[in-house]
Amino acid sequence: MTPLSRRGMIVGAAAMAGTATALSSGASTSAAPRERHDDRPSRAVVFRDVRPFGAGKPVDLTVVDGRIVEGPAPRGARVVDGGGRVALPSLVDAHIHPDKTSWGGDWVSREPASSIAEYCEQDVELFKSQKRPVGERAYGLMAHAVTRGTRAMRAHVDVAPAYDLAGVEGVADARRKLKHALDVQIVAFPQHGVVRTPGTAELLEEAARGGQIDFVGGIDPISFDHAMDEQLDLVFGLADRHGVGVDIHLHDRDEKGLEVMRAIIERTRALSLRGKVTVSHVFCLPGLSDAELSAMAEDLNDLDISLTTVAPNESLVLPVGKLQEHGVRVGLGSDGVRDAWSPFGNADMLHRAHILGWVTDVRLDDELNHVYDVAAHGGSDVMRLDRADLKPGAPADFVLVKGEGAPQIVVDMPQRDLVVHGGRVVARDGELVLP
Repeated sequence: MTPLSRRGMIVGAAAMAGTATALSSGASTSAAPRERHDDRPSRAVVFRDVRPFGAGKPVDLTVVDGRIVEGPAPRGARVVDGGGRVALPSLVDAHIHPDKTSWGGDWVSREPASSIAEYCEQDVELFKSQKRPVGERAYGLMAHAVTRGTRAMRAHVDVAPAYDLAGVEGVADARRKLKHALDVQIVAFPQHGVVRTPGTAELLEEAARGGQIDFVGGIDPISFDHAMDEQLDLVFGLADRHGVGVDIHLHDRDEKGLEVMRAIIERTRALSLRGKVTVSHVFCLPGLSDAELSAMAEDLNDLDISLTTVAPNESLVLPVGKLQEHGVRVGLGSDGVRDAWSPFGNADMLHRAHILGWVTDVRLDDELNHVYDVAAHGGSDVMRLDRADLKPGAPADFVLVKGEGAPQIVVDMPQRDLVVHGGRVVARDGELVLP
């Protein structure tokens, strides 16, 4: 299996170098990135002496009103010295659980668990034991993600009677505090099941009606909830009534997973939810034959149903390149970060890109470029955000790092010296810059 098909490589070094049309020539300097202000108000910024994708000589990157523009900067523009660093598009975390995290707190020793139900029990125990509220923990993790170059994330937040809507409220509060630096979509995620846990359906309804969420979730309708039609009818009905999207966790690796996928496709078509549905993990797809995968991908493309993977291992990572060949949007995510499920995770999407390359055994520069592209643009496609590709008109969301280019940077994972969101410096040397 080669999940990142070379035929699906869509970002090569030559294509990346072409984005330099948004830039003008600049002089080289080795100074650390710094911002120079004058007394004249301006919505324009020049990032001086940067190398987009590491290609060619250093140039000046000009930003006006948060967008990349072509040509010289307007009079009075602020100047940020890039010191010859490589400029790369910021990254998008298409699947993360910031409400569950113990990030920034004391070490948590975990107990053995072998089922979703057992992990859910440990989730509740961890939630009750935390001295810091959800909003504080989530903010710490989300702010950390910004310092590592994340421009946007889709946050799955547990909704269950054990928590009420504390997770939704906490992550929504963190989103407000980071609105200058991070675009966030919130999924009301029924981790404990929609049908098997009484009271969850009512909480999902309340969350959707309250306007703080963007998506309503689901989880393994057959193997965990044991009520496929009831769960999917409820979740899709909520989305249809309240104008939100759907993002469903699907872990089943066998025919049960494919049955759920067919049911999701059917309901997406029936309710005219084209472009508003995502399925996460989708462990039933990697084992399909090329013919079976192509047939499924054609339906997904027809209804613009997107997928996400967290690249857990070689056998469960989605075949990203093959799916993209059929026009399917595929994003990459962090999943859980230092929660009851695992002590691992760091919300660093460059590290996740590295993991994607590792588990798919890529070697060539074009393959490594594609890995970065999935981490940067796959998630923005899933979240329906403009691609931050450094072209004229693109959002000015990028990172400046010391390095040679995307392939080497994916492998070595250098510090993100400067993180820019909407033309504004939001992190420097690993620390968040407050507005």
